[in-house]
Order: sequence, then C-alpha cells, then structure tokens
Amino acid sequence: MVPEKDKFAVLNINITKKTLKMRKIVFLLSVFTASFAFAQDLPSNPEPGKCYVRCTTPDVYVNETVTITTKPAYSVLKTVPATFKTITERVEIKAAGKKLTVIPEKWGTETVTYVSKEGGNTLSISPASFTTGSETIEIKPAYAQWELGAAAPDCSSGNPDDCRYWCYKGYPAEFTTVSTTLLSTPASVSKTPIGSREGSYTKRVLLEPARVVEEIIPAEYKEITKTVLDKDAYTVEETIPVVTKTISKEVLKEKGGLTSWKEVECSLVEYQALPINWNLGSATLTSEAKSIIDNRLMPVLAQNPGVKVELASHTDVRGNASSNQDLSERRAKAVADYLITKGVNPSLLVANGYGETKIKNRCAEGVTCTEREHSVNRRTEFRLINN
Repeated sequence: MVPEKDKFAVLNINITKKTLKMRKIVFLLSVFTASFAFAQDLPSNPEPGKCYVRCTTPDVYVNETVTITTKPAYSVLKTVPATFKTITERVEIKAAGKKLTVIPEKWGTETVTYVSKEGGNTLSISPASFTTGSETIEIKPAYAQWELGAAAPDCSSGNPDDCRYWCYKGYPAEFTTVSTTLLSTPASVSKTPIGSREGSYTKRVLLEPARVVEEIIPAEYKEITKTVLDKDAYTVEETIPVVTKTISKEVLKEKGGLTSWKEVECSLVEYQALPINWNLGSATLTSEAKSIIDNRLMPVLAQNPGVKVELASHTDVRGNASSNQDLSERRAKAVADYLITKGVNPSLLVANGYGETKIKNRCAEGVTCTEREHSVNRRTEFRLINN
C-alpha cells in the first residue's frame, strides 16, 4: 500500500517564526519530489502557514433512463363453461299444529283474624301539691347623718357648747319577712291501657285459576337433493400487459478539466472525526448519522467547491480481518452514496475502508482492551485531498 503522505501531496507551512525556516525547506523538498508536470501547476505565490489543495473541475454526468417496449399489450378471449352445484333442500311435508288442554281452577281455605273489640285507656289525675316558704324584703335602706354629740368630759371651757362635737352616724337598713306558698308538684295525668279482643273466621280462596295449556305440535320435514345452475357460461377477456425494459445511461452534461489551487484550513487536510455511531455489524446510515453528515461535512464541502474529499472508515481488531475490511469499505461507501444523494459530484469523493489496519492505540490483535479503548479504533473520518 502506498503511504498516505506519498499518495496525497499537501503544502503545509507553519507560521511559527521558530520553525519557519524548516517549513520552507520541507516545502521546497515536497515541490521537487513531485512529478514535473504537477510541479508546474503549484500555486505561484504560496504564503507561509497556508495549506492548499488542487481542484480540478470534474466532468459532470447525469443519469437518464429510457423505457422501451419489448412486447406490446394484447387481449386474449377465453370461454368459461357453465357450472352447476348440487344442493340439499329441506321441505315441509306436514304443517305445524296446536293442542289445547283446559286445566280447572284450584281452591283452598284461609283463616282471617280481626279485632272484635278495640282497646283504650283509663286516665288517673294527680293534683298539684304545695309547700310553705318565706321571702325577706328591704322596707327602708341603710343611711347616715351628722349629729351633735355631748360635751367632752375634759372640757376646760366654762361654756359646755365650746366642747361639743359633731358625729357622722350611720343607721342600718330595715327588713320585713313575708310568708309565701310554693308549688311543689304540678298536676299530672297517667294512662292505664285497656286490652283489645280478637276474633277469626275461615273463607275459601282461589289458589290457581283455570287455564288453557297450548301445546305446539311441530311440523314434519324431509330433505331432498337437486342440481341447480351455479354460474352460466360466459366469455372472459384477459389483457396481457405491455412488457417494457428500462435502461439507464450516463450522459455528459458539462465538460470539466480546468485545474486551480485553493487555500483551505490546514486542519482540513488532516483526518477529521465524523462521529457516526454505527450499529453493530451494520453499514446503514441512521437518521442521526445523516444529521451528523449534514451538520459536520456538508458545510465543509459547500465552502470548498471542487475539492476532493477522502472518506475513511476503520474498525477495531476484534473479529475476522477480512470481514472488518469489507465492513469498513461498505461504511465509507454508505457515506459517499448519501453525499451523492445530496448533490455532491461523485468524482470528488474517494471512499476508503481500512478495516483494522490503522489502529490508534495499543489495542492490537491479542491485546486485552476495554470496550472504551476499542471504540477509539472504530471510527469514520474525512479529509481534503489533492487530485
């Protein structure tokens, strides 16, 4: 296998001043190691730190389909004979009838109980009773007044009125007690019931009325066999459809061949991840995978018209190497086929499957690795390349 660095020449010059001189030497060596015809087409004024890819205007082809008639439609007439069928029919040989039976009424006796004398009550009256009591009533309230007292015994004045004094004297209230009569028990009435008397008599009662019982006598039948016309003879016209064949042919729509150099982001000439989560053993794009291509890869192609892109798919080392190679190729082709349906020119797409030949970590054949370590090698990538 030809190494990728020899298969696709890319001009990449670092802008760092420290490595600028070395990058210029690499640039000159890459130019002189390329073929003479290719060197004549290199960009005339490349800038340090820029990356370029060569774009060739591809021939544009479109697919056209042509439908031709290999055998015309025609009609075939066929005669279908009448068909008969044998049926078994049930016929009546005696009509249904009725038989009437009269059942007489049935009587019985019943004892009826009634009240011969109704009960009542006798009343007993208890008169009211009283007790004696008393009630005290205030007839004069308590009061007080100023009164002139007697002369003091130790008065030193000869006039006794000089030694007299006034006193504010209080008098208690006056009460009187009145005898009263109080109700002890009010008058009441008590009832004593008087029992009632019952009697009875016997009467005849109808237990079951007379009725007529109707008995149905069923009809009598017999089965007979006869042959009847199922479908009369008729003619059928069968149309044999036309036989056609569709042929697809490729027609040149626009002639290409023009070559030019285009500056691209340097990161795009290195492999970029296209994080598609493929189903186990499948090369079918899910709706989620298509969305990733639409959002990640389609903008890159739209910004770099006419530039070729490599679609690379890889697997881990588990399983058969041949099967892994086939699976990786089918996955890369699935991405390319989807891009073609989105209008990308097929001549700008290079689909490569590398199987398990380019693992990125220590997980080689026979090495025990975790599922996470193996998943690093199961990847789909893309990069811009030269023609």
